[in-house]
Amino acid sequence: MRPITKRQQEVLDFITAFVKANKYPPTIREISEHFSISVKGAYDHVKALEKKNAIRCDTNRSRAIEVLRPDSAEEEQEPLRTVPVLGYVAAGLPILSEANFDGSVDVPEYLLRKRDYFAVHVQGDSMVDAGIVDGDIVVIAQQNDADNGDIVVAMVDDAVTLKRFFRESNRIKLKSENSDYPPIYTRDVRVLGKLAHLIRSYE
Repeated sequence: MRPITKRQQEVLDFITAFVKANKYPPTIREISEHFSISVKGAYDHVKALEKKNAIRCDTNRSRAIEVLRPDSAEEEQEPLRTVPVLGYVAAGLPILSEANFDGSVDVPEYLLRKRDYFAVHVQGDSMVDAGIVDGDIVVIAQQNDADNGDIVVAMVDDAVTLKRFFRESNRIKLKSENSDYPPIYTRDVRVLGKLAHLIRSYE
């Protein structure tokens, strides 16, 4: 059997670190987005790792990758980055105002890129169909733009919300992932960041 290539090892390390941070494996799309490669490219790496008995997966189901043997990400202590957590964000206060800080969360450095991040406590069930539930912590990559379909933290009328972003001809639609909540249509929205990771505690 051929040894794991450098790129395959990077993919394996990412999967392992992702599982350690989130308690569930990444999707093929999340792997492709992390490495800025096509979904097919990510799929090929995953299948190659499966053939080399590094992982076991069911590609017919989402989040069905299991690491079968410890590698560098398991054997070594992962360096961590401290990400500030924002609690309730009061109207009128800047998103990163000290008044909004509500502790911090340590995220494996391997999962983050060279950019700024913040985290937010999720309240309510408006994003439940996207797998985001009340009590979760979402880690947000700071940026002021978004592509259609991205899940973003945005400010509308001095209120901060987590929604899926869509740009229409003359307005922005912020869509919930729960049919009980109607979409928000607005021309005045400020994107604060894009969803990068989700942290969930079962205790």
